Amino acid sequence: MISVVAAFCLCSTVRAASPPNVVFILADDLGWSDTTLFGTTSFYKTPHIERLAARGMTFTRAYSASPLCSPTRASVLTGLSPARHGITSPNCHLPQVTLTATATQTGPANQKCTIPNSVSRLDTNYYTLAEMFRDNGYATGHFGKWHLGSEPYSPLEHGFEVDIPHHPGPGPAGSYVAPWMFKDFDHDPDIPNEHLEDRMAKEAVAFMQRHRDKPFFLNYWMFSVHAPFDAKRSLIDKYRKHVDENDPQRSPTYAAMVESMDDAVGTLLDTLDRLGIADNTIIVFASDNGGNMYNEVDGTSATSNFPLRGGKATMYEGGVRGPAIVVDPGHVKAGSRSDEVIQSCDFYPTLLERLDIDPQPNQSFDGISIAPALQGKPLDRDAIFTYFPHSPNIPEWLPPSVSVHAGDWKLIRIFHGGDDGQHDYKLFNLKNDLGEQNNLAAAQPDRVRELDQPIDDFLTDTNAVVPLPNPKFDPTKYRPELIGQASLKGTGKGGSKTQKNQPLKAQKPVAGWLPGGTCQLVLEDGSLILSSDGGDPYLSYTLPAAVTEKTLVLKFTMSSDATGAGQLFWHEKDVSPAFIRDRSTPFDVKHDGKPHEYSIQWSVDNPVLAVRIDPATGQGRITLANIRLTTGDGREIYRWKF
Repeated sequence: MISVVAAFCLCSTVRAASPPNVVFILADDLGWSDTTLFGTTSFYKTPHIERLAARGMTFTRAYSASPLCSPTRASVLTGLSPARHGITSPNCHLPQVTLTATATQTGPANQKCTIPNSVSRLDTNYYTLAEMFRDNGYATGHFGKWHLGSEPYSPLEHGFEVDIPHHPGPGPAGSYVAPWMFKDFDHDPDIPNEHLEDRMAKEAVAFMQRHRDKPFFLNYWMFSVHAPFDAKRSLIDKYRKHVDENDPQRSPTYAAMVESMDDAVGTLLDTLDRLGIADNTIIVFASDNGGNMYNEVDGTSATSNFPLRGGKATMYEGGVRGPAIVVDPGHVKAGSRSDEVIQSCDFYPTLLERLDIDPQPNQSFDGISIAPALQGKPLDRDAIFTYFPHSPNIPEWLPPSVSVHAGDWKLIRIFHGGDDGQHDYKLFNLKNDLGEQNNLAAAQPDRVRELDQPIDDFLTDTNAVVPLPNPKFDPTKYRPELIGQASLKGTGKGGSKTQKNQPLKAQKPVAGWLPGGTCQLVLEDGSLILSSDGGDPYLSYTLPAAVTEKTLVLKFTMSSDATGAGQLFWHEKDVSPAFIRDRSTPFDVKHDGKPHEYSIQWSVDNPVLAVRIDPATGQGRITLANIRLTTGDGREIYRWKF
């Protein structure tokens, strides 16, 4: 979902009678080809985003600070790169509080480099965009997704006076269509099947109405179009009639989600017009990273970013490039377009310049003011950088990487991906090869060296915690042919898998554990033996009685020669579907074939009915034994006996 600009020009010395309002709309996971702005889709309909574009400037080369959400969101609020603020993974909903990124010294034997530990909360020591607005007389309100930490790291501790629905999770609580499962936020009982984005827009409208006579900063960070994948039934049915099986964009559920997202944009525009404040309101529209092309919905990928390669969580253009629009009446030409390169970190310094507000003493930014671009002029910038030291196992994935965009050129450095611990590289000319199909690194070594030096300078300047050569790397376990290869991941909605790695037929429980995904399960010598042909192996267990403790720990001994990260899911009472990402926590797995002890802690709001272990994402043999469930203070609740 890419994050992009918020800004405006400094082009006029004539100042408005009162400071302009600012509305920042950040869509979640909205890809470059998910709107009708660039002529890349005929299936999705976004007339209100077209209305927005007609009022301001559309950017064709707008980049998020990261191919995942939380890092980009932190960059919007601080003007800093993820390499500097340290949030490089969307782990901010997990219980562990980490405020400093750290290096790891070893990794699985099949990986050439280590993966740093990400920061998990936006530190309140940062002077955020919202605090800047608040301290300059603006009313500040946050509506929608946050995903930068719960109290004491919520929007209320970062400069926002209002936070609705005050939810720390990575997406909607349970679903988009009511009933929802937010802790302290309920749907309107008078509106059957209320859609969450309709409600968020309504709450934002109320905020604007309350503050129409004073400047306000409305931070509308949409839940849409992030998982879970559900939508208004009438819209799904409407789009199902127009599905073209030859079109890579063919999920009617996702198309319906895009329409509800677009409707919310229309609601905000209508309100600004009705209140008579549109001419004194700056609007920024962007996405936090590229479109999701790794989750399965309606038997296909959620969306397609074609002609871009890859999507969310990848370092290719589809993961970091997205739509962006800036509206600033009287300062930005209506209906204009710009091919200048902009990035999430640019929002903050641009707003300061536009509003003629000085930064704090000693405050600096990794972004620049894009005021010249908003005047139709070129930007004075050499390059932008994207730092992503992770490698989620999805289609088009790459090992931990950093990239530089400079002019028409893009260089991706894959940390220690070459021989003898050296880096590996991918070089693309985006002007001639927008789809990143022709790696020119071997043919143009001089250009690689020319672009690699700024990467070194960037990593040094930001004091980035970088991947290290893995001392446990075993070349015999290395499978380079699997880089970029992965099947679609199930979502709990939208049908069965259609990619390779087809799930096996339904199996019977083994010692009470039910195998699923791409695995078979047997019991041998007091251990569970899971054999997977790759993709999505897992096993689940329904507890004999609901567990009411609020903090739980699942402990087990596991050996594995598979690949990929692990993930623990749990099913809470009166909450459906049973297992979704919002109720899960990842854990690192050592795939060296040796037994290791694992201890995974999580917190819950409701009694727990079942647990599910996803021990890997690749093929291999996995052995589990000595499984037990305890409270946070170590009291044993349940022990599995085989």
